[in-house]
Amino acid sequence: MGYKVAVVGATGNVGREMLSILDERQFPVDECFAIASRKSMGVEVSFGDKTLKCQDLEQFDFSKVDFCLMSAGSAVSKDWSPKIGATGCIVIDNSSCWRYDPEVPLIVPEVNANVLADYMARPNRRNIIANPNCSTAQLVVVLKPLHDVAKIKRVVVATYQSVSGAGKEGLDELWNQTKGIFVTDAPTPKKFTKQIAFNVIPHIDVFMDSGDTKEEWKMVVETKKILDPKIKLTATCVRVPVFVGHSEAVNIEFEQPISAEEAREILREAPGCMVVDKRENGGYVTPVECVGDFATFISRIREDATIDNGLNLWVVSDNLRKGAALNAVQIAESLINRGLIKKAA
Repeated sequence: MGYKVAVVGATGNVGREMLSILDERQFPVDECFAIASRKSMGVEVSFGDKTLKCQDLEQFDFSKVDFCLMSAGSAVSKDWSPKIGATGCIVIDNSSCWRYDPEVPLIVPEVNANVLADYMARPNRRNIIANPNCSTAQLVVVLKPLHDVAKIKRVVVATYQSVSGAGKEGLDELWNQTKGIFVTDAPTPKKFTKQIAFNVIPHIDVFMDSGDTKEEWKMVVETKKILDPKIKLTATCVRVPVFVGHSEAVNIEFEQPISAEEAREILREAPGCMVVDKRENGGYVTPVECVGDFATFISRIREDATIDNGLNLWVVSDNLRKGAALNAVQIAESLINRGLIKKAA
């Protein structure tokens, strides 16, 4: 016997990816429901070799479902996740709505799945589990095994984030601007603050009083919550003209010595990590090559001679997968594999 799963936001980029990953990983699904807003009611989405018709969020009975994979944005999650959780269904939310709530666990299974047992044992839990920001998810998968060995003091990261992180509007804007430039049609920014085609924009989310953007702040706070509150982290987050796949240039300072070769061997054995690091032309992974893959790829592993116990890394991952849909499915798998969930009646 399998589980009943609802995907809320099933018509969006991440919602469709969730359905695809549930099928690819052969998640034990007895029945899958595609849920969306009333205006998308009846829209068809694919689930393996099946076609699902979207049902109305406001009319759906979540008490008959074991898992709700929520990818409909913060406003919808704020309103609906507590209601859905109150029915006994476990909500795994992809928005930023619950990430910073001390009563809601923020989970990357390769890093901190161990906290799920304590959470599920709470009698008054909300039945909400949060997915981290896409740029944080791939980063902490790489930091965790290194932190366990040499203890990280400080991280400096620059991100190169694809337009799919801004949803369908971001994808459309890059596509339309790129086409327009070739026919001398001046690009008009709508989703982004400046032209994104053939450009980079050092601005993701809103600016804060500190001068950081909220995307940069998210990486700091989420890394501390997921991995270790003592880690110091600073980030510069940049939107780049790539359709799918986030990249990160990461500089790490450790408390204990660790060589590039030691790091390479540690990461080769680490869950969710794939090392592709040859010091030759093409001996590294770029965003185009990571699309559709489950792994987080690490390349350009080398020692930083400017600090004691320092390393530089290049980290690439499919943001729609590990940064969103895959991580959500992995959380559900962790709950099942650890015997932490009872099936709905």
